[in-house]
Amino acid sequence: MGNSTTETEFLLLGSPDGWKLSFLSFMVFLLTYLSTLLGNLLIVTLTSADQNLHKHMYFFLRNLSILVMCFISFNVLNAFVNSLTGNRAISVADCATQILVIFCACDYLQFLTIMAWDHYVMICQTVYYSITMNPQLYVCMTLPSLTIGLVYAGVHTGNTF
Repeated sequence: MGNSTTETEFLLLGSPDGWKLSFLSFMVFLLTYLSTLLGNLLIVTLTSADQNLHKHMYFFLRNLSILVMCFISFNVLNAFVNSLTGNRAISVADCATQILVIFCACDYLQFLTIMAWDHYVMICQTVYYSITMNPQLYVCMTLPSLTIGLVYAGVHTGNTF
């Protein structure tokens, strides 16, 4: 019989003590969350609704905004619930999910790299831009980026736990 210990939850340190401070931090995070969510929702809505914005650059901008909304929604909503309930513990599954979401941020960096390459082609190779950059290429760059990001996040989350 080996010596083993099983953890079922982690304690969160650094949360404010007292109701007033918890409520203040909740309000600050709520305003930040809502402004970020509304700004990204506005970008997605405008780039989807306006036919003039169905260009290459806006395709990646729309996907980047959707990715940011997903990132901020999970982590900040958990912080809201913990702040209002006074709960300073997080389950192992919630911790693993947060690590997975954080490591999915490599998708964000990959999208920024693709956008930079798109701008490079548009500025430096203007003559070949319409030939080089086509909708099929965007899908071929976006899907592997998302897949690689999920695999990367899954490997790191699996190694952590």
